[in-house]
Amino acid sequence: MRRFALCLALTALSATPALAQAYQGNWSCRDATTNRAGILTIYGEVYGWASRTANDPNSGTGSLTPYQDGVGFNDGNLRANGAIQAGRLVDDANFGSALQLETAEAIVMLCTPR
Repeated sequence: MRRFALCLALTALSATPALAQAYQGNWSCRDATTNRAGILTIYGEVYGWASRTANDPNSGTGSLTPYQDGVGFNDGNLRANGAIQAGRLVDDANFGSALQLETAEAIVMLCTPR
């Protein structure tokens, strides 16, 4: 019984890094009107935002903090100009998972894997 419990614990621990990395990659984001807003790229503890609007002050890079269910935006243009504080992983019927970008008051964008 102890061997089984040990195997189960080791298996769960080996899957943990894979779950934490689910938010990494390129995300195609849409705003509240479902118009395409831009591309969010997340790798490690940094992000890049490329808006579809020319000269958008939200475009740029910044750092983030990974969490079990998404990321927290520490700095950069999305945080400073867009007031985006978090990106939370949610279930999506079409893509399996999505990243919703949130301010303190509302969900402002929904991003799906590219």
